[in-house]
Amino acid sequence: MTGAEFRVLGPVEARGPRGQVRIPPGRQQVILACLLVEANQVVSTEHLVDALWDDQPPDTARTQVQICVSRLRKSLGDAGLAVPIETRPPGYLLRVNETALDVHHFTRTVAEARVLAKEGRAAEAARLLREATGLWRGPCLSGLPHRALRTRALRLDEERLAATETYLELELGIGRHHHLVGEITRLVHEHPLRERLRAQLMLALYRSGRQADALDLYRAGRDLLIDELGLEPGEDLRKLESAILAGDPALSGPATEAPAPREPVDPPAPPHRVETPRQLPADTADFLGDAALIATAETALTGDGPAVGVVVIVGRPGVGKSTLATHIGHRLAADHFPDGQLHCDLRGTRGEPGAAADILGRFLVALGIPGPVIPQGLDERREMYRTLLATRRVLVVLDDAVAESQVIPLLPGSSGCAVLVTTRTRLTGVPGARQIELDSLDPTRSLELLRRVIGDQRVAREPEAATALVRTVGGLPLALRIIAARLAARPHWSLASMVTRLASERHRLDELAHGEMTIRASLSLTHDGLDPAARTLFGLLSAIDGPTLPGWAAGAVLDDDRPFPSDLLEPLVDVQMLDVASVETTGEFRYRFQDIVRLFAREQAATLPHPVAPAVERVIGGWLAIAEQAHRRIYGGDFTVLHGAAPRWQPPEDYVTAVLTDPLEWMDSEQANLRAAITQAARCGLHEAAWDLAVTVATLFEARGYLDDWEKTHEEALTACRTAGNRLGAAALLGSLGTLHINRGHPTRADQTLRAALTEFLALDHPVGLGLCHRDLALLSRQSGDDDTALSLYDKALSYFDRAGDIVGRAIVRTQSAHILTRRDRMAEARTHLDEAMSIYHEVGYTHGMAHTLRRLGQVQSQSGDHTAAAETMTKVLTMVRTTRDVIGEGHLLCNLGEVWSAAGNPTKARAYYEEALSVRETILDHTGAARTRHQLARLLTTTGHHPQARLLLEQALTTFTDRGLSRDQAAAQSDLAALPPAPLAAINSSIGSSIRGEGSVPSVVVAG
Repeated sequence: MTGAEFRVLGPVEARGPRGQVRIPPGRQQVILACLLVEANQVVSTEHLVDALWDDQPPDTARTQVQICVSRLRKSLGDAGLAVPIETRPPGYLLRVNETALDVHHFTRTVAEARVLAKEGRAAEAARLLREATGLWRGPCLSGLPHRALRTRALRLDEERLAATETYLELELGIGRHHHLVGEITRLVHEHPLRERLRAQLMLALYRSGRQADALDLYRAGRDLLIDELGLEPGEDLRKLESAILAGDPALSGPATEAPAPREPVDPPAPPHRVETPRQLPADTADFLGDAALIATAETALTGDGPAVGVVVIVGRPGVGKSTLATHIGHRLAADHFPDGQLHCDLRGTRGEPGAAADILGRFLVALGIPGPVIPQGLDERREMYRTLLATRRVLVVLDDAVAESQVIPLLPGSSGCAVLVTTRTRLTGVPGARQIELDSLDPTRSLELLRRVIGDQRVAREPEAATALVRTVGGLPLALRIIAARLAARPHWSLASMVTRLASERHRLDELAHGEMTIRASLSLTHDGLDPAARTLFGLLSAIDGPTLPGWAAGAVLDDDRPFPSDLLEPLVDVQMLDVASVETTGEFRYRFQDIVRLFAREQAATLPHPVAPAVERVIGGWLAIAEQAHRRIYGGDFTVLHGAAPRWQPPEDYVTAVLTDPLEWMDSEQANLRAAITQAARCGLHEAAWDLAVTVATLFEARGYLDDWEKTHEEALTACRTAGNRLGAAALLGSLGTLHINRGHPTRADQTLRAALTEFLALDHPVGLGLCHRDLALLSRQSGDDDTALSLYDKALSYFDRAGDIVGRAIVRTQSAHILTRRDRMAEARTHLDEAMSIYHEVGYTHGMAHTLRRLGQVQSQSGDHTAAAETMTKVLTMVRTTRDVIGEGHLLCNLGEVWSAAGNPTKARAYYEEALSVRETILDHTGAARTRHQLARLLTTTGHHPQARLLLEQALTTFTDRGLSRDQAAAQSDLAALPPAPLAAINSSIGSSIRGEGSVPSVVVAG
């Protein structure tokens, strides 16, 4: 029996000295399963007959069973397994060694865990139970639905679930609540009626400081129990809710798991929480809508059917489609879509509709996936998007769609989500969509809207004129709001006079379509009533691309340096020609145009005596001025960046100081506007500003992982520079694109692009550009294993940075080259390099550089044998990356700590860090990072003799490496797998490979390379 392994905790499997044994599907598999679940006991022939044919066996059933048993013996024997299937009245007995059957191992391990738990050794008991439940590879006896087996399979699955609940309870008792939230969330989703699991999750949430979430979980469970079973929650669950409401001290439990002696205390690991995007625009305070239509839409979006609820709102311009969609979104957000709302303007009517792949990339970032992890292909992005939303309740609002091809890739796969689309054309090709036609306001609601804006008394004084007015604007909400705002600003005007003016203007525009004519007439009257300065501002502002306008843009377009330029915008807001989009953290307002108002304004701009181009250039100069200062504050100066000669326009100093309190956050909040400014500069021929702003904003693109924006903006600016013959701009952009390709893991493209940039910089003799190119080419050589070339390139980069006086560039080179010196056991030199780099970073205040350098210092300490110091250093960096919510950096540091404790001879601690790193990687769907972590963990388990577990991990990692074409990783995994000796079935830890979906945090990539 040596070398034989049998598995029933999942699909039925047999393994022998030659590997997997093929058992023909059908009757032989059923008989083997029956014998295995009752191994070492007699299984009657009648039982086998029932298992094969349920209630209607043929007359030859007993004979066929004998034949099947005979063939099964042959299948096992041919595979080198001398497994005795003995004929014992009244049937057969399969003799299996206890170590060779996974269900026996499960039972034995659970029994050992119970003993440990009674002895008060909770952590050891929990680990054993995790090992036991980790033996499952899927539902017990998967693929064998026969009734006689199904009962036993369900019983075994129930035992697994009970063991899972037990180890969760034990781990909650030792303060591991932070680590358990994600795992129990997944289990509650899979078993929503299981009250013990729900109670454990409530307790974990409460102890993690999430009392409101714990109570929401109780209420959701209560509603489910009443709906499904007509029952109230059990007494234990009700008591727990009461205790949480009362803040019962008895619920607190241990604050955290106690660290081992002399081990540094881990920083608080914000449990990898679900990102909850809140992207809906602000609701309209005086919204008026058709209650029946809203109810129809909400029912379609929140129905209980198996498919995603999709509603398409169709209507002409100005009828209020976007306003209605936003209003419905806000109404449903809290109760029906608590996991967030995604919103995107698809720009269907503006010449360049948004591409589905780009929009998916933005949605994935909003859902907590770091940019470097996001795949480039549309299909892969769609798969990742649907995976993330599979267990969430999210509303997706897609505004201004033009075609089904924009919408269909953005549909989630889970019925818990819903999609709300606005469009001017019927999208009949969207599967399962409920089409809702939005018409104009009826007279009653039109009058109500008019009353809300200008007051009841004015409408009451002129009821006939009010009726005529709403009839004249055709019930279009946008037109009515504009006219009403104009009347509100002119309280001495009669409604009758406005009717006459509007009718005359409509007559002048009678060649236009009805809806367009009505809105244009309304806009024309209001525009003509503005003073000349406001009309000029209105036209010039419309030329600025971007979803929103900061207040300083008004000063820029007019070249007005007043301290509060947003005052210039208030007259336009008062008459509804400009909307307030939001309020910044500084208290400043942000503004936006309605699409149709922007089009009208651009028409008016063409008639202005003032040229538009200088206004656009000043606004782009304003973005460049703030972005340049943001980069300086992050890096401590104009380091590791190139700038051009484009003119700057300086927004008010107090405003800039306020918004750059956190420069990276400012860049992040202005991401869409910065992207639009680069694109507009490139298209307007402002090539110098385009490349300068693009390479400056690359600070944001790299830190936040906005790789799509990085590539698109740089390609557009590069085209502009090449057209204009701007060699420095083209070289700077190529160098930045080379860094992008390194981030994306495309070494060949990176090398080609960097060498093209290097050629230009050599011709221009530009030291900073040369330093950056040599630094990145050195990194490529280092990653390919050519350390000699890398060190030579680092020396060249250092000389160029020194020539330019770029001390941060020098520090980065010192940090990166120290990694090679460490690998070569040149510890004294590595330490000197790192000390110099850390001194520079402290001098300029570059905290991200400090994190890089401390990580390398920890590696030096570990390789030098000072494992305690290394652990302390790595733990300090882990605190830094968790503070900045850098989830990729967190994964790196957890693996590094695993390496440190492995080298220190503490495999238990090392394994815990590797498993936590694996959880982090899988939370953000980083399959490559997860595979590499599995590989590292497998190597650790190999050294501790856990060969079957190591084998499983290596097989999983190898699949990923092969699928993704990672040849070096693939070869290393294959080598490690081949070196494993044959081993009996052992415990497989359930946390290995577990995937806690949807609890990622907003990434900020500061530890890489």
